Amino acid sequence: MDLMMNGKTALVLAGSRGLGFATATELALHGARVVIVSRSEEAIQRAAKELILQVPQAQVVPLAGDVSSAEDLARVYRCIQSECEGVDILVNNCGGPSPGTFLELTDDEVWEQAYDLTLMSAVRSIRHALPAMQKKGWGRIVNITSSSMKQPIPNLVLSNVFRAAVASLTKSIALEVGASGILVNAVGPGRIATERVASLDLVTANETGLSLEEVSAQSASRIPVGRYGTPQEFAKVVAFLASGANGYVTGQSLLVDGGLVSSM
Repeated sequence: MDLMMNGKTALVLAGSRGLGFATATELALHGARVVIVSRSEEAIQRAAKELILQVPQAQVVPLAGDVSSAEDLARVYRCIQSECEGVDILVNNCGGPSPGTFLELTDDEVWEQAYDLTLMSAVRSIRHALPAMQKKGWGRIVNITSSSMKQPIPNLVLSNVFRAAVASLTKSIALEVGASGILVNAVGPGRIATERVASLDLVTANETGLSLEEVSAQSASRIPVGRYGTPQEFAKVVAFLASGANGYVTGQSLLVDGGLVSSM
């Protein structure tokens, strides 16, 4: 399938590893010019080199910036504007907030950090991206969330709260900008084999006394397809929603979870 991305500029936040890197790679494979952002200059430069190794024809622009910082996001968009006429495709992504239960997370600062990281990074980035998309009459926004937007995950109250807020943001913006040719969707990963999921499994292993392998096997047994997903499988879904091949899907919150969430 031709995803019609040639000539498009895609911005992928938190694009140095995991789901962000896999998504950036998939977009580059389909011809998009990819701007990737990460807090670490070293990490983002390393990711850019790795992406080009995987996709030799890729056009990659690596930028250092903290997605939870309003100032950094503004600077990223100024850099993009200086090189091209805004962003055509925006993939909002960020690292997961701190794990913990509601009764454990009593520090207001922890909640404020999660708010800036998980919700406001998407809000601010969309504000910057929309004017150019509206001017062109075309745009695709994909917000990477979590399966917790549909079904809360134990010990991840911050993610549960703010990922659900991003899903609501997605629907609200889609209602406002659809007539401008801009489609907005959210994609929630389930148990995808990333460093983040491995770290959460390790926390569970330490708390339960089980081995990491036993924890992973138990988690996989609850997934109808019987295994964790791969970042590449997730990225292919994001790429379609972010592409010209998607002409009519907007305002949706789609799970890529192997059937893990059983609610309607």
